[in-house]
Amino acid sequence: MSNHHQAPAIGLGIDAGGTQTRWALAQADGTLLAEGIVPGLSALQMGSSDGRQAVRATFEELARQVLACARPQRVRAGLTGFGGDGEQLQSWLAELLGVAPGAIVLCNDIEIAYRASFAPGEGYLVYAGTGSIGAFIDTHGEFHRAGGRGVVLDDGGGGFWIAREALRHIWRNEDECPGRWESSPMAHAVFDHVGGSDWAYSRQFIYGQERGEIGKLALAVAASAEQDPAASAILADAGRELARLAHALIARFGPRPVALAGRAAELHPSIAATMRATLPPGVALTQTTTRAHHAAARLAARDGAAQ
Repeated sequence: MSNHHQAPAIGLGIDAGGTQTRWALAQADGTLLAEGIVPGLSALQMGSSDGRQAVRATFEELARQVLACARPQRVRAGLTGFGGDGEQLQSWLAELLGVAPGAIVLCNDIEIAYRASFAPGEGYLVYAGTGSIGAFIDTHGEFHRAGGRGVVLDDGGGGFWIAREALRHIWRNEDECPGRWESSPMAHAVFDHVGGSDWAYSRQFIYGQERGEIGKLALAVAASAEQDPAASAILADAGRELARLAHALIARFGPRPVALAGRAAELHPSIAATMRATLPPGVALTQTTTRAHHAAARLAARDGAAQ
């Protein structure tokens, strides 16, 4: 008698951000089977036909990579910009992966990241990627936020914010004293990244690129921090901005441990150090590199095993 129906449940976790989309396959016991990267995407792209085509193309590539390794039974996907309307996304993933739409759970990418660090009610997550947000999931499973309003409005301390602060600093200096950039290591690094020192390059970069691409300019700022006090000051300010998000949650829900996550938080040690120095005494801060797509894959596999 065959027992193939007892094959371990395989879960697919997807963490879709502005810069890249990461996926992982895991078993219910936590074993990771495979992982990979496809281009970034945002649920906000579903608002335009070009955006929908781009999302669909990214999903097709993701499904190709995943199915080359294994066929998942269940899927947990966290998407940046996700506000609850996921029917189209769900049906595309179901069709491309050959799973039932009901086996796919979609949520905001931050909910996935929170569960990678804490059980509900346990602590606060401050996440700094392209944007920034503070998150708390209470013991009833309700999601509470601080910040995360998007890069046009705020998202202080995220990669886009760091990039914008650097460009603003450089161009204000140019207003006052044209050519001053030549003595600034940060300006050299930034202009190398955007393609040149002429305003046309900066303008094209900041107004013509996707926000995730702009966020990558933060790497150039971090790389010049040891040589340039202006870059160092921007990174310290980023740490203070991220501490503000934790402060807001602590004021609302009481003291709990804080986890700092996201690639922008890892740009330079001074970001976490300044954040730590700005938090109330006695509040524990840990910087986590737990990958959200791993956590999502394990959650999905456990969903499948519990069936």
